Amino acid sequence: MSLLGLLRHMTFVEQIWFDVRFAGNDVVEYYRRPDDREVAWTELESATLDEVVATFNQACETSDELARGHGLDEIVKNPGVGREPVDLRWIYLHMIEEYARHCGHADLLRELIDGVTGY
Repeated sequence: MSLLGLLRHMTFVEQIWFDVRFAGNDVVEYYRRPDDREVAWTELESATLDEVVATFNQACETSDELARGHGLDEIVKNPGVGREPVDLRWIYLHMIEEYARHCGHADLLRELIDGVTGY
């Protein structure tokens, strides 16, 4: 696990929940290959840090644009194979969980580096 891998993973999560699931768009998934769904975590040399940050920012901007003007009760256009349809409210809550979880992971990585714990 690395901070770069976390950022790449969250780029993918933004894209999947807003671009693919909510808007129903057919996209080329960020940092994914059919034979390796974990490439976001493992092939860290495939893009520079600046490229990864720019792609993350673009994914977040796209998410904002796609959700803007939609009600929280609006149902996704593409729930995914075998998944129950969810609404935009659920996606927002899921994204809060995702970011919180991975911020915790980032804090653990930081703690391993500097040894500081607590407040």
